[in-house]
Amino acid sequence: MPAAVCLIVNPAAGGGRAARVAPAAHAALEAHGLEVRREDTRDLAHARELAAGAAARGEHVVVLSGDGLVGVVADQLRSVPGAVLGVIPGGRGNDLARVLGIPDEAAAAAAIVAAGRTRPVDLGLVEDAAGSRAFVGIASAGFDSEANRIANEAPSWLGGLVYAYGALRALAAWQPVRFEIELDPPGERHSFLGYSVGAANSKAYGGGMRAAPGAMLDDGLLEIVALESIGKAAFLTRIMPKVFKGTHVQEPCVKVFKATEIALSCERPFTMYADGDPIGELPLRVRALPGAVTMLLPDQGPGSAFAARAAAAAGQAPEATAPGP
Repeated sequence: MPAAVCLIVNPAAGGGRAARVAPAAHAALEAHGLEVRREDTRDLAHARELAAGAAARGEHVVVLSGDGLVGVVADQLRSVPGAVLGVIPGGRGNDLARVLGIPDEAAAAAAIVAAGRTRPVDLGLVEDAAGSRAFVGIASAGFDSEANRIANEAPSWLGGLVYAYGALRALAAWQPVRFEIELDPPGERHSFLGYSVGAANSKAYGGGMRAAPGAMLDDGLLEIVALESIGKAAFLTRIMPKVFKGTHVQEPCVKVFKATEIALSCERPFTMYADGDPIGELPLRVRALPGAVTMLLPDQGPGSAFAARAAAAAGQAPEATAPGP
């Protein structure tokens, strides 16, 4: 059981949901006998400062916010030896928590923090001309860039529906573009006219869309999901309804690869988004960071986000990972 916790809260997350949940989360952590110190963030730079200071004091850093702040804090903590990250969902999408099996209810999530069960988790890293930053979920560009931008500008009362709203609004004006991807440079190249390319560390984004159902958080690989050009009607009937179950990857227009690194460029300029926020400008590279951050997690059962645990549940030894399509 951790001796002390720094609860980092983004009061604006989830349209104010995190601020409303924070007192209950704080009380639930203390009810487990934890020493809790709450800090509210002013901006992302302040969140990094708070996380670095807490980790340096030996506190477990628990983020009460959405995936965006979780990704920023994970990026900060990956360079701090012995740092430990916990999550209490407080945003609109909360996709990482969903994939990890962390409950949406504050008291149940606090119990996971108090249990103190840790394991290393992979991150992804985006590198462009301006620098680099890690993320926890899925980094994507193209159509997803427009959908994310619209979703981030949408009214907070839409809640988790904001991501579907963003996709539908983006679709109206979308024109396919040509992407160039290279797997594990210098390696296999693909060029295609399409909608988007995603480099997935985790399985889901956009409030429950299982865009990369085969992504695992401990295999040292990214799952690359490319959506080739199809008609807008087909996008609405064959892709959108299936992405929440992850069965869209069975469609011929969806190509899936595995790689430790990808180089991505496009004929038009796009901002790449990850964990709901802008993270880089094309052209860029994305690579996997194996076991980059230690997290407080629930026990993982069958269907886990972890390759080793899923293999054990099936009575198999984990397979060695190797890049390639």
